[in-house]
Amino acid sequence: MDYKKPAEVVALMIQSGTDKGRLNAADLFVRGTLSGMLLGIGTTLAITASTQTGVAIVGALLFPICFVVVVLMGLELATGSFALLPVAYFHKTVPMPVMLRNLGIVYGANLFGALVYAFLFWASATSFGQTHTSPLISNIIKIAEAKTTGYGQLGGAGIATAFTKGILCNWMVTMGVVLALTSSSTIGKILAAWIPVFMFFAQGFEHAVVNMFVIPEGMLLGAPVSIADWWLYNQVPVTLGNIAGALLFTAAALYITYGKKNQVPAVVIQNSQAPETIIREPHIA
Repeated sequence: MDYKKPAEVVALMIQSGTDKGRLNAADLFVRGTLSGMLLGIGTTLAITASTQTGVAIVGALLFPICFVVVVLMGLELATGSFALLPVAYFHKTVPMPVMLRNLGIVYGANLFGALVYAFLFWASATSFGQTHTSPLISNIIKIAEAKTTGYGQLGGAGIATAFTKGILCNWMVTMGVVLALTSSSTIGKILAAWIPVFMFFAQGFEHAVVNMFVIPEGMLLGAPVSIADWWLYNQVPVTLGNIAGALLFTAAALYITYGKKNQVPAVVIQNSQAPETIIREPHIA
């Protein structure tokens, strides 16, 4: 049978988080940069589909393509790492300084990749600022405004809303990471990862790495949004919400119920320097 039971999946989460802790800074940066760019291109794909069809759910159905690529290629996405590294930390296979170093590098690399793609998309959509006829431009500007000054108009309630949407988003994103571990087949991983990511995107929840692209892109295209608006009303509260959702509803919840040492299969490493174990899966975003 291709399906792996929950205790086996948590063991794979621990292994994956531990493997991430072993990666050097160069690998983390390259893989994180690619992930930031891929989520940007997935976002523009979704906006293109929604714009062309006039049906937002079509864009939500297509967006998970970028997440699937990240998962299958074993790239580094901070929002997924917000669950996998804490599970390894709970199991004492990754120390706190290693976890924080990893998350810091990957978050910065995701931001760098998202900004690189934002410039490339701006160049392609406007012919380096010479034309503004693409129907996507006005939609991206509206999204950037809604995600920043739209929340800002509500004051503290708006910031709290962004935080709450960040929680709900990354609960589903990390469940996409986890569900991909339930299967060892490519098709199984694709379908399992697709479902929860579609669920978050269709409901308009807030993903920190997606916003690293779409808000700066809106600014490049003319949205009246400042860098302070971006970080105060969106990036900071959404990132904190993404951390909370991953930590509480995925990492802690699954480890508490399935990750006890008497439940995890006897294949999990005892420390971050130990040799690899019997379970062999590529680490997942």
